[in-house]
Amino acid sequence: MQRLTVLYDAQCSLCVHLRHWLLRQRQLVPLELVPAASEEARRRFPALDHESTLREITVIGDRGQVYRSTAGWIVCLWALAEYRPRAHWLSTPAGQPFAKVTVLASAKYREITAAPCEGRCELPVAPG
Repeated sequence: MQRLTVLYDAQCSLCVHLRHWLLRQRQLVPLELVPAASEEARRRFPALDHESTLREITVIGDRGQVYRSTAGWIVCLWALAEYRPRAHWLSTPAGQPFAKVTVLASAKYREITAAPCEGRCELPVAPG
């Protein structure tokens, strides 16, 4: 794997914080961070369900592999020099419960701290 593209919710403060954190880490596999459901994301990955990429982290490998939710977080950690051993452990039967709980806790935090949508969260309908 030569590169990973991480789709993140640019309207979510936690997601933006994690984006900055990822970019500060030493990367063994380059991470390209693209706002989820953006024109760029839609252009590059037309077959994706872009509405779902706003609800959960989605990571795309350079050969079209798609990692979502817990697997997405694990592959991001795998791309980082300092966290690759932890990513390997999180992908084992012993580590998977910890990875899942972390992702669920992050989702709950995001739900609690998110500003009300007030019509901003829905994706525009593409012209037919």
